[in-house]
Amino acid sequence: MASLGISLRTVGISQATGVQIPATRDQLEGTLPKGEGTQATATRQLTAEQLRIVRELQAIDRRVREHEAAHLRAGRGVVTSGANFNYVYGPDGRQYAVSGEVGIDTSPERKPEANIDKGERIQAAALAPRDPSEQDYRVAAVGAQLESRGRADLAVQQAEQRAVEAEQGRAERERLREEASSAVRAAAVRAYASPVTVSNSFSVFA
Repeated sequence: MASLGISLRTVGISQATGVQIPATRDQLEGTLPKGEGTQATATRQLTAEQLRIVRELQAIDRRVREHEAAHLRAGRGVVTSGANFNYVYGPDGRQYAVSGEVGIDTSPERKPEANIDKGERIQAAALAPRDPSEQDYRVAAVGAQLESRGRADLAVQQAEQRAVEAEQGRAERERLREEASSAVRAAAVRAYASPVTVSNSFSVFA
């Protein structure tokens, strides 16, 4: 099985198999007649069982590479490394990938919107293969948590903004009312203070 690389900021998404086959060159060479190396193995006649193992390894190698390629295609902006593979030697002396890993950045961002976007991209990258592994599902859960955190923080932020805007609206309405009241009082004062002219002259016509 693959060794999953997990650090404070990066989690590996991995595809691994449980196939039981010779795992190292030394183990493979230990099964060959003296004087035969792995290169000679590639050209000698294989038994039916060995051919079956080779075909199985070829299928596994193909699946693993397709799996990791799917992570890479969907992981724009969150992939931290290319695919790393673990290999075994087959009876034909060739190396075959039996597990792989792609690094994914799961660190939180500062802004809620960025965490929502990143969480969605982490989930897309983790679940991109047709056959997600258990580790893939764990990484997707981390992405879902990051997205959920971002949405919760954004909701709080928006509520606070609405409260500030409402308070600013109340203050503005109060200011306008005060200005209107001041204008009415000023008009009343001006009207009261204006002098009234009374005529005391009379004209008499004979």
